[in-house]
Amino acid sequence: MNRQLLLYMHAGSGNHGCEAIADATLEALTSLCKDENYIPPVIITNNKEQDLKYGLGERVQKGQCSIIEERHIAEDFIPHVMYYAYRKLTGDAVSFLRYQFKDVLKKVSDYKNPIAVSIGGDNYCYPEMVGDLKLAHEAFLEKGMSSVLMGCSIEPDTVQDLKDDLMKFDLITVRESISYKGMIEGGIPKDKVKLCPDPAFMLPVRKTSLPEGFEEGNTIGLNVSPMVQGKESSPGITMENYRNLIKHILDKLEGSKVLLVPHVVWKSNDDREPLTKLYEEFKDTGRVILAKDASAEELKGLISRCRFFIGARTHSTIAAYSTCVPTLVLGYSVKSRGIATDLFGTDENYVIPVQKLSTDRDLAKAFDFIAKNEDSIRGRLKEIMPEYSKRAADNARYIKELI
Repeated sequence: MNRQLLLYMHAGSGNHGCEAIADATLEALTSLCKDENYIPPVIITNNKEQDLKYGLGERVQKGQCSIIEERHIAEDFIPHVMYYAYRKLTGDAVSFLRYQFKDVLKKVSDYKNPIAVSIGGDNYCYPEMVGDLKLAHEAFLEKGMSSVLMGCSIEPDTVQDLKDDLMKFDLITVRESISYKGMIEGGIPKDKVKLCPDPAFMLPVRKTSLPEGFEEGNTIGLNVSPMVQGKESSPGITMENYRNLIKHILDKLEGSKVLLVPHVVWKSNDDREPLTKLYEEFKDTGRVILAKDASAEELKGLISRCRFFIGARTHSTIAAYSTCVPTLVLGYSVKSRGIATDLFGTDENYVIPVQKLSTDRDLAKAFDFIAKNEDSIRGRLKEIMPEYSKRAADNARYIKELI
């Protein structure tokens, strides 16, 4: 119980899904290790300012973690030129990542037998990220560290291409069964891979004052993101579906309200952009509300008080599932299909791949299934969620076995 955890590939808490994973993991580790000789983890972040603004800032104040920001080589002209020239001359591709994590790697001797924990999520589902993920892993392995890939989803047909990197991890925790099965069938040993729900299923709920106009039990939460819009097969079809869904809810559910919930607020990828457009179109109804930015725990508290939830960001839907809110997911990768299958035995009727939106009323039709089966869906979630959420702590338990 005296090894230092270094949590890396944390993109910053402006993505409240990233925040939720880190926050919930710290909650579990602090609880599991409270009576032992436990060294609080170091979180290596892309944006320390964001982290201190939200829930992780409180964790720092409580002594449950410390935060170090990565170096941003693209913003540092002279090092960028020097490292680029060095890499060209030597072919040493890891050099850029050594610079990115330099402030941690140069202090390795200060840490007690450190373990590098890659906060997985769906990072490995994005082809444009895979190269840097492999190089970042290598940068920590060069220092002789053990390594963990935590809470990941991986498309089964990519396992072979990733196998050389995956085999170097001492432990991999996978958050849904489709990815788990893909890994095992792809030749990753069972003793290396553990199936546990996403850590965010055990994220604490923090209830604050409700937005003006919110009616508990009579408000339907909606989330949409620029990312999911970027994966649509027909330009504009996502927003047309959300417009028709809002009209459908306002027409069919008498007196109900609609809450638009942002879950990522990065400048380059801000849910508030499409949500504000929807709000401006419907604000005169007096029944559509735009939620303000808040921490992951506070957003979960808000989502927990909705009657239904329709979301594109995975961790907005995890906030809904884990608080037993009947949920429809507009998905784009294996993670949404896998999580729904684990919860309901199927993803049919629970997940619509954005790539398969073909008419402007697909979401409204899918919502009708959720509304019609509201009681049975909520009952199913209430039945399974206590044990399912408890298993989310297995991510921390398996890591604890290494430390």
